[in-house]
Amino acid sequence: MSHAAAFRTLHHGRVPDDPLVLPGPWDAASARVFAAAGFPALATPSAGVAASLGYEDGRTPADEMFAAVARIVRAVDVPVSADVEGGYGLPPKELVERLLETGVVGCNLEDSTREGLKDPAEHAEWLAGVREEAGDRLFLNARIDTFVRGVADPGAAIERAAAYVAAGADCVYPIAAPVAVLPLLRAGIQGPLNVVARPGDGPSPAELGGLGATRITFGPGLQLQAEQAVREHAERLAARPGR
Repeated sequence: MSHAAAFRTLHHGRVPDDPLVLPGPWDAASARVFAAAGFPALATPSAGVAASLGYEDGRTPADEMFAAVARIVRAVDVPVSADVEGGYGLPPKELVERLLETGVVGCNLEDSTREGLKDPAEHAEWLAGVREEAGDRLFLNARIDTFVRGVADPGAAIERAAAYVAAGADCVYPIAAPVAVLPLLRAGIQGPLNVVARPGDGPSPAELGGLGATRITFGPGLQLQAEQAVREHAERLAARPGR
């Protein structure tokens, strides 16, 4: 079975309290740590990778993002999905070619820009083009940005999810959806549902699974935790006499 097929299989047949948990490596070293811990697959966060490269979230040049993702893929022997933001303005054919060159088995694709939410019909058409070019070689996770853009109505996320699934998305990701609306989203959305968790805070992955999540990712949360640990260690070192 190919890595892409194995990754797709991981999203199906899961019981409610056992969602697929995908840590988010930001470089090759962190990827090796997560793979060695036994996770069956990984999912890079664009914000975490941006931080590792010295960029603000959303400001990483496409070439550098693809190169960083390729290094992560080479470092481990488990499937890796990549957050490639909104696709960097690339047409579907070029985007798919560049993703496959990195060795990833899937990708996150956002439905907003710095200016706001994209038109859902236009975005669905673009996603359909990505699906057509990728065939079954990539797992498409369609991020839905309504909640982070101030649209609190779960119905808006459900409508977008339906359009994206019809366009060929394998999974939908209503990022920042309030925990209280997860059962409603689960009831209204066909297929796997990606939910973001905050490491060490809020509901556990098992609890989120019980509320309807199929797949758990962490955004840049794990990278930020690691950064905080380094910061605290640096402050202790700096406080020692004779440094």
